[in-house]
Amino acid sequence: MLAKLKSLGLNGIDGFELTIEVDLGNGLPKFDIVGLPDTALKESKERVHSAIRNSGLQFPMGHTTVNLAPADVKKEGPMYDLPIALALLVALGDIKPEALDSTAVFGELSLDGTIRKVNGVLPLLITARNLGYKRVILPKFNENEASFISGLEMYGVSNLKEAVNFLHNEINIEPIKCRDFEELRDNADTSDDFCYIRGQATAKRAMEIAAAGGHNIIMVGPPGAGKTMLAKCMPTILPDLTFEEALEVTKIHSIAGVLDNKDGIVYRRPFRTPHHTTTPITLTGGGQKAKPGEISLAHNGVLFLDELPEYSRQTLEVLRQPLEDGKITVARVRATVDYPADFMLIASMNPCPCGHYGSKNHECKCTPTAIHKYLDKLSGPLMDRIDLHVEVDGVSFDELRASDKLEESSASIKERVNKARAIQRARFAGTKVKCNAKMTTRLVNKYCVIDDETQELLREAFERLHLTARAHNRILKVARTIADLEGSETINMDHVAEAIGYRSLDKKYWV
Repeated sequence: MLAKLKSLGLNGIDGFELTIEVDLGNGLPKFDIVGLPDTALKESKERVHSAIRNSGLQFPMGHTTVNLAPADVKKEGPMYDLPIALALLVALGDIKPEALDSTAVFGELSLDGTIRKVNGVLPLLITARNLGYKRVILPKFNENEASFISGLEMYGVSNLKEAVNFLHNEINIEPIKCRDFEELRDNADTSDDFCYIRGQATAKRAMEIAAAGGHNIIMVGPPGAGKTMLAKCMPTILPDLTFEEALEVTKIHSIAGVLDNKDGIVYRRPFRTPHHTTTPITLTGGGQKAKPGEISLAHNGVLFLDELPEYSRQTLEVLRQPLEDGKITVARVRATVDYPADFMLIASMNPCPCGHYGSKNHECKCTPTAIHKYLDKLSGPLMDRIDLHVEVDGVSFDELRASDKLEESSASIKERVNKARAIQRARFAGTKVKCNAKMTTRLVNKYCVIDDETQELLREAFERLHLTARAHNRILKVARTIADLEGSETINMDHVAEAIGYRSLDKKYWV
């Protein structure tokens, strides 16, 4: 007897429709799975056999063939255990075929019939909704993740026997209720806040500009100056994630298997801090299944690289494409996938091996050769892609104990950032550009017009600092953001002068 059941598969961060066909034939007992299954899927026959038997259900005798269509697309993972088991029961006549009309099913089975959670539920559900499915049966462990998708009847089941009884209408399972994303996001609490950072007015100003325009930033200063704390506070002044952005991020985290099952969705902007021993594959993504890496997990958020020169040069150079394109192509033998990687890069480093070059509080003991070798780990093209270079010095005791009053809060800074971002959304309406940092050359020429006097200032800086064309455009983009923070329609000399000031490290360290 032949039975068919609908399920869904994953290709990168997108889902696709999949048909599971089961044919029960005569002959010696045998169980074949065809249709380009991977190793985990080939082992599904053992899990399905044990789960059916241990659930008190009948397992078919004879030659059983399971086909996963389309047959020319690679199928990965154990998420097809549950639909294969249900399709077998349909073929045996234990479940009526009409019980699964317009229904998609996925889930991993344990040997005792328990249904385990699977990764990538969010893109699967979005695909099911877009394809017109009315109902989805999924693991109960994935209910929180599913609860943010509307337009579908979704039912979480704990074990195979419960799924069968539900399809027989012998038990009632309440559909998953949709949760309010904005309520979850707005009630989130964080311990990081700019009000706890003493001094560092210049660095805070640079962080505000970076947040307002989506600019990359690097902080250079001695150990203990507060660079890491400044970086950790950045998400608190960035605009809140929209629901659409949260879905994009959650899809990536779900596929990577790092999604918090309790929350079910990423409601804060990601803040990823890979260790300096990380490899290029860990950063970009890859492996046999071409999983997303750290730069994709930081999508719509922040990628913080602490002690930048400690990373291998090969690792750092892989950042160049995503910093320009906002995506990364992961090409492997079994798959080639494009993952989004539109993140803000925040980097920090010491100015020299001992960390005290240029410090007003400590004496540097490094030789010029040692300093040059240390800084030479960073390539010019990579530094060219960082908009703001900021020098951060240590904070004195008097600055730390100057007053018991807290500094300006993240909420106050965020208000100004949101106003600047609102100006940019209106400016770039109808385009794919979201913020000043992503302006193309055409948009820079259109929105970053300066007068002759300001142009002469920029020319002098261009020649004195030996800037590239890319650095020239980035100065104009930063100047545009500074003007937006002030609510100015035009870019004046003060805006450009401040933007040039954030390129001073080009002259001091890398020229």
